[in-house]
Amino acid sequence: MSAAYIVEAVRTAGGRRKGALAGVHPADLGATVLDALVTRAGIDPATIEDVLMGCVTQGGEQAFAFGRNCVLASGLPDSVPSVTIDRQCGSSQQALQFAAQAVMSGTQDLVIAAGTESMTRVPMFSNMSVYEKMGIGTGPFAPSIQERYGVPAFSQFTGAQMVADRHGLTREAMDRFALDSHRKAAAAIQSGAFDAEIVPVATANGAFAQDEGVRFDASLEGIGALDPLTEGGTITAGNASQMTDGASGVLVASEAALKTHGLTPLARIHAFGVSAGDPVVMLEEPLPGTRKLLARTGLSLADMDLYEVNEAFASIPMAWAKALEADPAKLNVNGGAIALGHPLGASGTKLMTTLIHALKARGGRYGLQTMCEGGGMANVMIVEAM
Repeated sequence: MSAAYIVEAVRTAGGRRKGALAGVHPADLGATVLDALVTRAGIDPATIEDVLMGCVTQGGEQAFAFGRNCVLASGLPDSVPSVTIDRQCGSSQQALQFAAQAVMSGTQDLVIAAGTESMTRVPMFSNMSVYEKMGIGTGPFAPSIQERYGVPAFSQFTGAQMVADRHGLTREAMDRFALDSHRKAAAAIQSGAFDAEIVPVATANGAFAQDEGVRFDASLEGIGALDPLTEGGTITAGNASQMTDGASGVLVASEAALKTHGLTPLARIHAFGVSAGDPVVMLEEPLPGTRKLLARTGLSLADMDLYEVNEAFASIPMAWAKALEADPAKLNVNGGAIALGHPLGASGTKLMTTLIHALKARGGRYGLQTMCEGGGMANVMIVEAM
């Protein structure tokens, strides 16, 4: 089987909801990343064989073949097709997995896996509420699902709290984790660690190129003063990810494409998988998913130089690290979604972009990335820096 390589990896800086990127149409956000990938690679845009675009809230400005609209807004020619993928928060990580499968199978040689989400212009869950407003249907959770699982709907907030309780994670511990996320992200910005991975976005106020949600003055007292999201709970807005606007993407190439186009790979895709479990607890699946992939590869977490575990809520990476006895010094070394934001469909390739650049900067070899996802699913991928 052929190998799949990542030859370029970029992301926009994260814009706060209703912040610096609020005036940018989501298709233009996606187009910015697509153009940057082909420009940095120095290839003819017409050689791209497909664009796989992750996006969670596919409605409004992110509707009607949204991935294709990102292509049409970009400098890529009309001959480049696209498809839009929804695996919830893992949408663009799944796009990368599909891209790798296409290249490894020999079906295609140059594929872009990307993700875009404007949580300002297309608010979370807005594609669900439109039917309620029209008085049509009963929503996405059929009565048969509600009866089977004994809940009227699946809630990520409830799931995050269940994970915290199950793994004995206190409010103070999660607040400290959140504070560390801001401190690591602030240090990364100040050191220029993100410079190579961020592509500027043109806005009415000029080029936007620095993550907007990082609190350089974050304190434990400030985070600890926030009210819990549910009565009596320990999950708060301070120890959860930020709603964010942004886009990200990677260019995946075959070995033949490397030779044909004179490309130098950043990383080789070593292994990947997807798993599913309890949809009520929902967000705990990265734990068994990671164990499953490591067992299949014969590798251990000790073989990993870095890992990126999405900080949808502090309880998720903390439970993952505790259950798998992971080295905290290798976890989300440049901060995570608590500080940098979680632009839903863009987060998969966003985390992969940061992981690859961090591996290169540290001279590391193996990196592991995993995402918790709505419905109780998780993607896991291991890459090898070149």
